[in-house]
Amino acid sequence: MGDLAIDFCGEWYEPSDQEVFNIGREGDLEVDDNPYLHRQFLQVANYDGIWWLSNVGSMLSATVADGSGGMQAWLSPGARIPLVFSHTNIVFTAGPTTYEFAVHLKTPSFRQEARDGDSNGDTTIGPVVFTDSQKALIVALAEPMLRREGTGFSAIPSSAAAAKTLGWALTRFNRKLDNVCDKLDRVGVVGLRGGGGKLATNRRARLVEHAVTSHLVTPDDLYLLEKMREVDEG
Repeated sequence: MGDLAIDFCGEWYEPSDQEVFNIGREGDLEVDDNPYLHRQFLQVANYDGIWWLSNVGSMLSATVADGSGGMQAWLSPGARIPLVFSHTNIVFTAGPTTYEFAVHLKTPSFRQEARDGDSNGDTTIGPVVFTDSQKALIVALAEPMLRREGTGFSAIPSSAAAAKTLGWALTRFNRKLDNVCDKLDRVGVVGLRGGGGKLATNRRARLVEHAVTSHLVTPDDLYLLEKMREVDEG
């Protein structure tokens, strides 16, 4: 295997450091025949000995995070970011579908060392603390990704479907979704607000991308779905 390898759905790609590797509806990595996905969306290329991920699309953004979830960036159209970790996860949403692939580097230029006593971030992101019901809402939206093993694609549930999973009325779900997005927006999580300070229309997708890549929710939290139903039934 070369210095850099990309894993998508269990298929591995090894771009040469002499070429530009295109990812999208068409290209070197053909993600999916999804009309919401750009023909060319992301590019991986090596410049002066550094691997870069570039967003060459015009509408979609991608969430980029190290394997531990401790560092995260939002790659908007026209932006690029160096790939410096041994394991980087890239997640993006096109229409109703969320995709994830992983980039592995043999010789990363940055290594993050975990320290004893570091929080694993299961229930907080910075100063934000979530109630069980707020966290359960995130789990309900992220459930398809949390149950999927490895890289690939999944469909984010609609608000109505996620509310049904929790046994909630849609109005209750939407109110809590607004509260969760407000909390994360206040601590600097981008992509949850649209123009004029309003909550973004695609905030469910952005919330799932952030929550999964930052390990805000993990498969261990799936029990919250049953817990919420039991609370309401009781």
